[in-house]
Amino acid sequence: MRTTASYLRVIALVVIAIIGTEYFTDLPKGEYAIFEKPFAALFVIMVLIVAIAIEVTVAALHKILYLSLSEDKKEAFDKAQAKKSTYFSKQVERLMQAMTKSKKIEEEHEIELDHNYDGIRELDNRLPPWWVYSFYITIIFGVIYMVRFHVFNDYDQEEEYRIEVAEAEAAIEEWKETAKDFVNAENVTMLEDEARIQNGEQIYVQNCVACHKVDGGGGIGPNLTDEYWILGGGIKNVFRTISEGGRSGKGMVAWKNNLSPAEMHEVASYVMTLQDNEPAEPKEPQGEIWKPENEE
Repeated sequence: MRTTASYLRVIALVVIAIIGTEYFTDLPKGEYAIFEKPFAALFVIMVLIVAIAIEVTVAALHKILYLSLSEDKKEAFDKAQAKKSTYFSKQVERLMQAMTKSKKIEEEHEIELDHNYDGIRELDNRLPPWWVYSFYITIIFGVIYMVRFHVFNDYDQEEEYRIEVAEAEAAIEEWKETAKDFVNAENVTMLEDEARIQNGEQIYVQNCVACHKVDGGGGIGPNLTDEYWILGGGIKNVFRTISEGGRSGKGMVAWKNNLSPAEMHEVASYVMTLQDNEPAEPKEPQGEIWKPENEE
């Protein structure tokens, strides 16, 4: 594995492996699978090892085949390789010549100026075509820009800013409609998705039954099946109570540090379904009767 092509093939395979792992791994923006997922990094490393092993094996086979040739065939093979190498070098030289329009060393006397500073000669080389064309493009761009924005008074930076802000706000509103984690006590609504309500039931069983019992009849905590509420009923108040906690010093803890907004949304919606329950041992009413029109 001593040729440039070998190194390029190995690098290409590793890059493809990295791109593949990133494409098929669903991670948030800004996170990379090879850093976050050990198996992804292991896969890329294995691809690197296998690629190097293949290149080394192929190179060894070429060496063995070369040594098995007769002297005449070795000489013919060496000439063919030298010719191929010379052809490639000539193509590179031709490309560089086209890009720079520079003179060969043996032709530099043709563009040598009559300046000599302590043996340092000055040459009158042509500007590289790529540089000249880039300069022309900047001039054309500058003229178009001046005519568009200073002669015909197209949109200015302030107007462009307002347009981009409006587009960003529209994108945010669209995202809010589908982002289940973007929910708070002001915009929360009763869920209708049975699967999510069942998720809320599981959260309730894991975290709430110790105080409210499985059927919601209440124990240490209040009865969740009657029409009396200490901090207000309705989905908004229930969500707020779950998120921020109950009365200071003697109420429920704030679950916002343990549950995501989506999880609090699910368990709040499940708590609202407990209104239809008839608990075996309902706790006495606490708080005041709450009516839907009282919801903020």
